[in-house]
Amino acid sequence: MARLDGRVALVTGAASGIGAATAARFAAEGASIIGLDLAKPADDAWTTVAGAARGAIFEEADVRDEAAVKAAVDAGLARFGRIDVLVNAAGVVGFGSAHTLEVAEFERVVDINLKGSFLVAKHVLPGMIERRSGSIVHIASVEGLVGISGQLAYNASKGGVVLMAKNMALDYSPLGIRVNCICPGGVETPMTAMLQMEGLKAIGEKLRKLHPLGRFGRPEEIAAAALFLASDDASFVTGSALVVDGGYTAGHRLVLD
Repeated sequence: MARLDGRVALVTGAASGIGAATAARFAAEGASIIGLDLAKPADDAWTTVAGAARGAIFEEADVRDEAAVKAAVDAGLARFGRIDVLVNAAGVVGFGSAHTLEVAEFERVVDINLKGSFLVAKHVLPGMIERRSGSIVHIASVEGLVGISGQLAYNASKGGVVLMAKNMALDYSPLGIRVNCICPGGVETPMTAMLQMEGLKAIGEKLRKLHPLGRFGRPEEIAAAALFLASDDASFVTGSALVVDGGYTAGHRLVLD
């Protein structure tokens, strides 16, 4: 039996990257999918998800907009009657140190990465509480565990996601709801594609070498971790920050090949 057979999963950031890979993997594992993103997915990508899923809908919404989030959740509930799994994969990167960072940019990054994850969870949780079951997976980052220079807002937002997951695990475990987060290292997504731009390639190569496995991860590898946490295979796992980082946070080798 597929690991999510008969369940309904809402995945944010579903138009690309980790979110799209997660929606596809969950669909292949028997779930109905509610995709949510600010941008429409590529037709071929969503066709693959819809073709594999028992049922699938896509809702355009900004995770910073509570009314839009509620409307998207309500549309999913109207279609499928329940939401068993939530994966918050919507996110953006941001650059800047404290003395140079514009307030608007700080708010943009924190509002999407942290506030957005909170808002979607807020409106999914009532149904989970009523059924006394559910699994929530927030996509955080290794940068929520260790700092990196010049990324104040991103570090702060992802660190907040890690502790939000732990707090929610404490609040909702008595109600049968598990809450965890994943802390990926560098992953080949549109967010990291900028490292291929002229002037950033050297930084990208240095970052790649800081991963002892010698490469960035693939979205499908993070989706596999999300599947584990969403499924009954992780029935005794809650409040965890699962690191999937190619060894990045294990430490640094003295000699880089």
